[in-house]
Amino acid sequence: MIEQARKQRVVIAGGGTAGWMAAAAMTRTLGKQVDVTLIESSDIGTVGVGEATIPTLVFFHKLLKVSEQEFMAATQATFKLGINFENWKEVNQNYLHAFGVTGKDCWAAGFQHFWLKGLQQGLSTDFGDYCLERVAAEAGKFAHLPNNGLNYAYHLDASLYAKFLRNLAEKEGLRRIDAKIQQVFTREDNGYIESVLLDDGQKIEGDLFIDCTGFRGLLIEQTLHTGYEDWSHWLPCDKAIAVQTEAQASPIPYTRSIAHEAGWQWRIPLQHRVGNGLVYCSRYWSDDEAMSTLLNNIEGTPLNEPRVIPFRTGRRLKQWNKNCVALGLASGFLEPLESTSIHLIQQGIVRLLRMFPHTEIQQTDVEEYNRQTDFDVEHIRDFIILHYHVTERKDSPFWRHCRQMEVPTSLAHRIKLFKETGRIFREANELFDDSWQQVMIGQGLMPASYHPIVDNMSREELTHLLSQIRNNITRTVERLPTHEQYLKQYCQ
Repeated sequence: MIEQARKQRVVIAGGGTAGWMAAAAMTRTLGKQVDVTLIESSDIGTVGVGEATIPTLVFFHKLLKVSEQEFMAATQATFKLGINFENWKEVNQNYLHAFGVTGKDCWAAGFQHFWLKGLQQGLSTDFGDYCLERVAAEAGKFAHLPNNGLNYAYHLDASLYAKFLRNLAEKEGLRRIDAKIQQVFTREDNGYIESVLLDDGQKIEGDLFIDCTGFRGLLIEQTLHTGYEDWSHWLPCDKAIAVQTEAQASPIPYTRSIAHEAGWQWRIPLQHRVGNGLVYCSRYWSDDEAMSTLLNNIEGTPLNEPRVIPFRTGRRLKQWNKNCVALGLASGFLEPLESTSIHLIQQGIVRLLRMFPHTEIQQTDVEEYNRQTDFDVEHIRDFIILHYHVTERKDSPFWRHCRQMEVPTSLAHRIKLFKETGRIFREANELFDDSWQQVMIGQGLMPASYHPIVDNMSREELTHLLSQIRNNITRTVERLPTHEQYLKQYCQ
């Protein structure tokens, strides 16, 4: 007979998006199986620039039984259908990476093969014309469609999101302590974290510790010395500046990513304001040059003082080490180009919930958690590097460096495979699927050939296929309300 386990004591070090996502998920799913304590200091600020998300957050909220309307009203959120990449392929050339599927695949070949033959025969229009989400985004339209017919995510106010999640967690019995961690104690026998001493004198013991202390990694790095793998040779940007501005126009249903000489700028439209920022490489731009570039390319009055945030792209060598799991910036950093920061926090939380220890932590769980996390992070890393490396820009030293740099073997293989054959294969449960061909084609990488099965179709059949997909999308988008209309009605 299996003995009933006592409650596991979970201690979350740090608040912010990562800490409060973990707190809300733990308390709302594991309920009576855990005692959760979150320690954060009101004196320590959070980075809080991750205001754009991807569609996986919709499903995370369903897991937590979160009301979408309440969430959107509380966080001043807007809907997001994709990201518009401006000046990435070449200056003054844009494409929109949307969340949907482009065209219709067949069992042997993706839609891009049919589109490529259509292009050769003068039948195809722009690749994005065959994606519902892209056409809706460019038309500024949005609505919920039956059977998740329109894939979407959110733009949100990160600080308001943390407050919203805190409210959920505290209703479930979470204990929050406003204090700083002064000292961390480990066990002599196995090096596990035993307790933390706070600046108010309290000593908090735990069975499992979750490190959400940001870049410094108070538990995972400063205490357990886990180690860090640096990826800045592939992702050379190492600083960001963030500033919020007054909204000057109706919010659009997509994020803007605008490439500059030595980095790129984001614009994230919320209901009440716009989030702006610049990610750049300090080898090519000084802080003053970057600040000037950002402030000269924003719309509306700034609402806060811009601040420079240094970072180093990479990851901890282990995300779960002994009895400590790192989430958010404590686990590593991939720049926010494809809005994956909150996704990786969410994945870490859900993975931990699936492997949550019944009594003692099992090393096999720890190893499997780290293996799965490494897989996820490496595939996202490759996808982000793709945007920098596959470009036609040669107008600055930064872009010439990105074009010429060596890339991971895994990415080099994907690029070569697509360039020579037009093929893309999704590995296991990797995050991006249709996105690969959207970005590769958007960045100017055109395959040399298509799959021979396409030649089974006559010119008339191919014409019918392409026009039918476009016509269906056009009819659907024509019936949609504008994003602003839908937002006002939905979030009242």
